[in-house]
Amino acid sequence: MCRRLPITCIDTAWRMSDFAVLLMAHGTPESVGQMAEYLRLVRGGREPSAELVEEMTHNWEAIGGRSPLTDITLKQAGALKVELVRNGFDVPVAVGMRNWKPFIADAVKELTATGISKIVGIPLAPQFSTLSVQKYMDAAQAVLPAGINFTCVRSFHDHPLLVEAFAEKLMAEHPAPGEEVIFTAHSLPQRVATGGDPYPDEVAATAKLVAERAGIKEYLRAYQSAGRTPEPWLGPDLSELIRARASAGVRRFLVAPIGFVCDHTEILFDIDVQAAGTAREAGVALRRTQSLNTSPTFVRALAALVAQAVART
Repeated sequence: MCRRLPITCIDTAWRMSDFAVLLMAHGTPESVGQMAEYLRLVRGGREPSAELVEEMTHNWEAIGGRSPLTDITLKQAGALKVELVRNGFDVPVAVGMRNWKPFIADAVKELTATGISKIVGIPLAPQFSTLSVQKYMDAAQAVLPAGINFTCVRSFHDHPLLVEAFAEKLMAEHPAPGEEVIFTAHSLPQRVATGGDPYPDEVAATAKLVAERAGIKEYLRAYQSAGRTPEPWLGPDLSELIRARASAGVRRFLVAPIGFVCDHTEILFDIDVQAAGTAREAGVALRRTQSLNTSPTFVRALAALVAQAVART
């Protein structure tokens, strides 16, 4: 019986004891005191410079000294567990981080200890890129025990329930006449797009679908949170776009981050502090939509992704 799961239902061949769900995210340390160790993991073991550690520590202190990424991801997992149970599927749901505790390896070990034979992985990044989602998938595959089937969601950038969840947050802010809407996503090196990575096209598709659902006829797209490397990164940069549009006479902006599914440093600092500071300097107003976090519609989207992944296996 399909019950309330949208789009499709979980095949009865996948008994409740057969599979588990693994939510994967980037990871974040518990305190600024762990910043150097965390950056070392992010950089693949390379030692971070004192300047980078100082910069990131400053950014964290500006948002209260701690990122809520892990806490919110665990809450998303809990909400997904409840949604799956509500639909008749009482399966384990775990969280694994690529660059901090709880690590993906630990989450896989936790899940396999329950006796399951299959894992559905969902990287909590809507748009696919070889530099983000692929690395989550690889990290899980690398620690998968023999005999465990692993199926992973590669992209859900155009999933109807994800689009609905973002549109709900956008419509809740009631964009005013003359207020420009800017959809944002995390920037990546330009070589990614040049090499054929689908990420920029998927970001554009998400923005278009959300705008259509929210009834927004005109909007802009920008990238944020570019890395500290000399190579070109995807643009336009959010702050640069704000300056340019302010010079053109625009006085109000509404930022809608559609490349992220919860509050963390890239939202709380890069938009709420850094981009907001740029807006003040330019003499314009800037606000943003609320993050999805544990939005009921987003949680339903995750449940639907689980169902679709199982149905394809």
